[in-house]
Amino acid sequence: MNRENRKQRPGVAGFTLVLSMMLFCWPLTYCSADSNRAEAAGGDEDVSDKIVKPEDEWKDQLTAEQYRVLREKGTERPFTGTYNKFTEDGTYLCAACGEELFASDTKYDSGSGWPAFWDTANDSGVASHDDSSLGMVRTEVTCSSCGGHLGHVFEDGPEPTGLRYCVNSASLDFQPAGEAAADVSAELETVVLGAGCFWCTEAAFEWVDGVTDVDVGYMGGEKKDADYKRVCSGQTGHAEVARITYDPMKVSFQRVLELFFAIHDPTTLNRQGADVGPQYRSAIFYTTEEQKVAAEKAVEALNAKLADPVVTEIVPAVEYHLAETYHQDYFRNNPEAGYCQAVVAPKVKKAKKL
Repeated sequence: MNRENRKQRPGVAGFTLVLSMMLFCWPLTYCSADSNRAEAAGGDEDVSDKIVKPEDEWKDQLTAEQYRVLREKGTERPFTGTYNKFTEDGTYLCAACGEELFASDTKYDSGSGWPAFWDTANDSGVASHDDSSLGMVRTEVTCSSCGGHLGHVFEDGPEPTGLRYCVNSASLDFQPAGEAAADVSAELETVVLGAGCFWCTEAAFEWVDGVTDVDVGYMGGEKKDADYKRVCSGQTGHAEVARITYDPMKVSFQRVLELFFAIHDPTTLNRQGADVGPQYRSAIFYTTEEQKVAAEKAVEALNAKLADPVVTEIVPAVEYHLAETYHQDYFRNNPEAGYCQAVVAPKVKKAKKL
């Protein structure tokens, strides 16, 4: 569309829609975004617990309209949403992650064309932020767990709070009263990674939100038994590995792979820096077919960028041998050790910057 066309006046239907949004989705009287309103709207969220996914994963999970509203901060047309005139008893959940947001006994008909609530279901489900995107200060409300856009909150609602949470239906799912909530959190998944010295791999992943447990051990050898001395001799064929357990609702496998490839050189065969031997090889021991496919795609992408070919093994997880106690949490327990200062600490620092 050229500039001349953009300057043309909107038609009657477009003007009516804009007027409707101005009258009902904005406050009836201007209200400053003061601290009291921010607190009433749920306050700032704890970002350490937020569910983080690549946008491609959100697109695959959500409908086109849900993605536009939740991830791109869009607004559905008034009087078109599923829950605008909806009156059943129950709980309204985030359509992206299942977080509990609003109870039906706080829902009322504001006449705005969007679902309205005078309070949240609890103190932690809904977060608030100043929003000046339309040239005036409003308070945006989002899901505190995944950051999905819900709508806005205004100070023109009914008692006892005086608040009106104006929410898009596309942001919501509904759980009928008496029905157990669906378990939207995925089961924990595990992957075993070899990236050189397992002290480095463990330390780099322990700080990641969504990683619930990391321990170190040995995998991929021909012998039935493995211990540090024999593995270091190269006689068993095992790799030093970190077993990583993670919640895919909080940290994606793509993110795990990103960190994995960032903290070591996947193009050096049986070597990481001064650590030489098959126990230091680059390896991904996958536990699901989805992990295998994602790992293969990641290697393909790296090969297109790097001068040297990636030598990372991508093989099914086999018997895992837990390493000796003194190897567990080694960096945390020995931060001043020479190897930790020279080798482990820089990798942890690099991982935290990603």
